[in-house]
Amino acid sequence: MRRRELISLLGAASAAPALLWPFVARAQPAMPVIGYLNAGSPSFYSDSLRSFRQALKESGYVEGETVAIDYRFAENHADRLPELAAELVRRRVNLIVASSAPGAVAAAQATATIPTVFIVPEDPVRLGLVTSLARPGGNATGINFFAAELAAKRLELLRALMPGAKRVAALMNPAEPTIFAANRRDVEAAASAMELQLRLINASTIPEIDAAFAALASERPDALFISSGPFFGNRSVQVAHLASRHAIPAISARREYAEVGGLMSYGTSLTEAHRQAALYAGRILKGAKPADLPVVQATKFELIINASTAGMLGLTVPTSLLATADEVIE
Repeated sequence: MRRRELISLLGAASAAPALLWPFVARAQPAMPVIGYLNAGSPSFYSDSLRSFRQALKESGYVEGETVAIDYRFAENHADRLPELAAELVRRRVNLIVASSAPGAVAAAQATATIPTVFIVPEDPVRLGLVTSLARPGGNATGINFFAAELAAKRLELLRALMPGAKRVAALMNPAEPTIFAANRRDVEAAASAMELQLRLINASTIPEIDAAFAALASERPDALFISSGPFFGNRSVQVAHLASRHAIPAISARREYAEVGGLMSYGTSLTEAHRQAALYAGRILKGAKPADLPVVQATKFELIINASTAGMLGLTVPTSLLATADEVIE
């Protein structure tokens, strides 16, 4: 073999890996992307998101290493959700996780093909997200953590704490229409059954919450029911502070309300709901179809009582109620 031909052959052999590298790189599987859609703000969901990421890790997906998460928060502006959902669809994410009923509805309206895991506080069949709980039948499944459906139970707990209560107010947010409708329906039915006088008062912005409590301070209801939903959940500190300032006994769906000084909360764990959603997300990324995954319904409910706040309000918590509480904050 001539020397020049030998040099050319060796040069071609040494260059082959470099020439092949772009094709090898393109053959590597792309990192899957989860689009996370939430009606609230990231600060309120920090614990829930920590639980979500941990459960994803247990499923084999580590954020930034084996999966990417594209977060979209509406910051309590529900009207932004349709566009945020559309952004995730345009990005062609592999999966959407939609927290809250408005977020889940927005995701459903944005896509009928991208797999979706919802985290909703009310019946997903009634919301039109699935055809049935056992057989979702479409591109969506998820977690029903029961918040709106527990409206009657929360009113019962208020009555157990204050058996002499006759007049109850309900703080509602009409800007969250599905949650508003469910809470209003159930709390009105429960109040009627208990022969309570019910006064509905609306608030959809921070100033409107202040105005609502100013009105309540002059009307002096015996107790206050706080509607479920991300808006009042994100404003737990403000609502708890105003309820204490005006000496109005109140109950919320979110345990954070009792933790920051509110009187009482009853509901399921949003952190646990996110953990369950992440487990479903992991299964779907591995090939499972949402249509084959039944909707998970919460089975554990937490009653949190802030005994310190009760004392400040001059209330004596019945022993029977203390015995059933999952946590009593002293």
